[in-house]
Amino acid sequence: MRIDLHTHSNASDGTQLPAEVVTSAVEANLQVVALTDHDTTAGWGEAAEAAAAQGIALVRGIEVSCNLAGISIHLLGYLQDPTAPGLLKELEHARESRETRAQTIVERLSKDFDLHWDDVLEQIEPGATVGRPHIADAMTKKRIVANRGEAFAKYLKEGSPYYVTHYAPEPVTAVRLVKEAGGVAVMAHPFAKIRGPVVDDSVIEEMAAAGLAGLEVHHRDHTARQVQHGLELAASLGLFVTGSSDYHGEGKPNELGENTTDLAVLQQIEALAMALPRGVEVLWP
Repeated sequence: MRIDLHTHSNASDGTQLPAEVVTSAVEANLQVVALTDHDTTAGWGEAAEAAAAQGIALVRGIEVSCNLAGISIHLLGYLQDPTAPGLLKELEHARESRETRAQTIVERLSKDFDLHWDDVLEQIEPGATVGRPHIADAMTKKRIVANRGEAFAKYLKEGSPYYVTHYAPEPVTAVRLVKEAGGVAVMAHPFAKIRGPVVDDSVIEEMAAAGLAGLEVHHRDHTARQVQHGLELAASLGLFVTGSSDYHGEGKPNELGENTTDLAVLQQIEALAMALPRGVEVLWP
């Protein structure tokens, strides 16, 4: 069974509708796909309808943006109750901060380029989490850059004069909130130095003590050495290992199913969620 536990739709920074992500997953010969948009569950309903219609299992999830001492950390949460007040409040705070940050970035860019907030709003679906990719798309449409990659490389990455930070919870806090919401927490691409600074293993140990259940080890941004380290660390901490694509649609090379997760791990994720008061089930066909 082919299982991909990390994808994004245009409810956050992907380019496809949630239903289109599901269709693409079917076309990629996946039997299970997870929708894990950044800081939002807005795509769950549409994805669930599409999955039921097309005979593919759906894992409802999220990717929570975290920060520790200036280091960006992403936490995947699976099968949590989207109405749980603690996590919901934290996500709303993060989304509000993201929007304020995006507006500030655009203000800075507008001093040097013909780019305005309305240009960015045109790239955002109603209810979507605003992010730098939407600014990149607006810059592409205005022909300031050729694509998202150029926008990030030249103007939107950390260290750029246009870059602005945003609020995000610390990772241990996020792990606890996901678990309180009935979800199963997995650290996304934890060793991917190609993306920027990463935390020490001691932080992952603290997250594990707080309830972290797994590590996303098999990811395109990990080197072979990082994968091996991840396997060893997961084993030492009693964490399971996942693999996934981190699919975003157009603009990124990630392909659905390029890394996959074992069925036994998915069954473990579902069992952990269903053992918690607020956990929800995998939507099997």
